[in-house]
Amino acid sequence: MRIVDIREKTVPIEADMSNAFINFSKMNVSVLAIVTDEIRDGAPVVGYGFNSNGRYAQGGLLRERIIPRVREADPESLIGEHGDLDPELIWRAAMRDEKPGGHGDRAVAMGVLDMASWDLAAKLAGVPLYQLLSDRARDPRTPATPAERVWVYAAGGYYYPGRGIEALQAEMRSYLDMGYRTVKMKIGGAPLEKDLRRIEAVLDVLPEGCDLAVDANGRFELDEALAYADALSAYPLHWYEEAGDPLDHEALHRLAERYEGPLATGENLLSFQEARNLIRYGGLRPDRDVLQMDPALSYGLTEFRRTVAMLFDSGWNPDRCVPHGGHQFNLSIASAFHLRGCESYPGIFAPFGGFADGLPIEDGYVRLPDAPGIGLEQKSSLAPVLEDVLA
Repeated sequence: MRIVDIREKTVPIEADMSNAFINFSKMNVSVLAIVTDEIRDGAPVVGYGFNSNGRYAQGGLLRERIIPRVREADPESLIGEHGDLDPELIWRAAMRDEKPGGHGDRAVAMGVLDMASWDLAAKLAGVPLYQLLSDRARDPRTPATPAERVWVYAAGGYYYPGRGIEALQAEMRSYLDMGYRTVKMKIGGAPLEKDLRRIEAVLDVLPEGCDLAVDANGRFELDEALAYADALSAYPLHWYEEAGDPLDHEALHRLAERYEGPLATGENLLSFQEARNLIRYGGLRPDRDVLQMDPALSYGLTEFRRTVAMLFDSGWNPDRCVPHGGHQFNLSIASAFHLRGCESYPGIFAPFGGFADGLPIEDGYVRLPDAPGIGLEQKSSLAPVLEDVLA
């Protein structure tokens, strides 16, 4: 059993919208395929991966450094204790001759490769990824069987040209109609007074049992973050997300002292070390705050396993984690590691956002596909994109 080809293709995201910091109209992602000489049902077994939205495609890094190292590795060195291609051994081969630190785009490129490696491993084992992770990768302090369903929330509420409050309300109602019970909207892309009107408008259309989270995407300096915190304290929010720069732990600490409601952050941390520093120095409260580290943007599940162990060792329960990303890789991880839930992008960041066809959101939860691997091919709009990588 060996890898015979690894291919990457850059694909645009269909998203003409903005958050408080960036416009997504030119955003793209890397899609990667690992092809093996193992034949099942008359075709080679292929593992697929891509990076979560918010970080650009990593084709240069993948093609010039990451992929060649895996191709050059002794094929036997990539076979693990289970007799098949091992994602952790592939990860080590890809990181050969990389210095510590520098956790930028390299972390995203490695996350793409790692996703494809785990998709491949689960397909070779003939089981869904969440089952493989539960069997082979979970921390022993995690329950022994994967969760049958995962809590998800609908992330939306972006700023669109020419769209006002009524369109925002209609968007949020559509998520409720899909079965979501928690919705999220962007703040920080408009003045505080206007954002408060937008928040109140969304709250007005949420029935009992449903709630709202807000996300500033790291826009604020401390004074503005605190001003928003004071104003947001008047509302029953699910959480106040990423008020300031993700590495400004002192500012986050001061915000946590000021804002009594739940805070959420972590999606822009790109390594185990950065996650550990957040826990050490960010002043977050393990009884209420939410961690959003995204394996697909931070060296992959292979690195995220270390983060989960660190959380246990630091007195946190990983059930405070709700990974950013809104795709089935993180959904499988949430199931296997019994995280609190997973982000979801219904109708945006096509075709990468959202989950497998035929699995509706039911009272805020979704079940997972019963197919070998991540189940990416079970999403009809995504399957042709994956196939095109091999064309």
